[in-house]
Amino acid sequence: MKTLVVFYSRTGTTKRVAEKIAEALSCGIEEIFDTKNRSGAYGYLTAGRDASLKKLTVLKPISKDLADYDLVVIGTPIWAWSVSAPIRTYLENQKEKFPPKADQPMADKKVAFFCTMGGSGDERAFSEMEKIIRVKPVTTLVLTTREVANNQHEEKLKEFIKKVS
Repeated sequence: MKTLVVFYSRTGTTKRVAEKIAEALSCGIEEIFDTKNRSGAYGYLTAGRDASLKKLTVLKPISKDLADYDLVVIGTPIWAWSVSAPIRTYLENQKEKFPPKADQPMADKKVAFFCTMGGSGDERAFSEMEKIIRVKPVTTLVLTTREVANNQHEEKLKEFIKKVS
């Protein structure tokens, strides 16, 4: 099964997890880049606002074609109890590549979701992601920023890898 890890990371936490997943699965990786500056305190505030209002953003061009992959692992930070604006935008832009093709009923793409967050919002974010692409994830992974920063996420990560491989 050909796998791709797609993620957005504002602070580097989600990126750290994405890289570990891609390494464990020996698969491709695609980092999503927002054209909007989301650094610092102002970036943090506008990120939360944009996520809670379900705003889309403008992304830099991507290099990987989802048509080439059987499983897509999608990672997002949680902003204001929601999926981040860059991942929401990516999913909206790519959603037609997820449902099964009428002439190939077995050609549907499998997905898995992961998130990093300060406290909560994973269920709502995963629900939003599933609603956009119309595909239920085979599994999900929820990590707090503290778990990642303190390297206390290895067991959860191993379980997630087992379920997607």
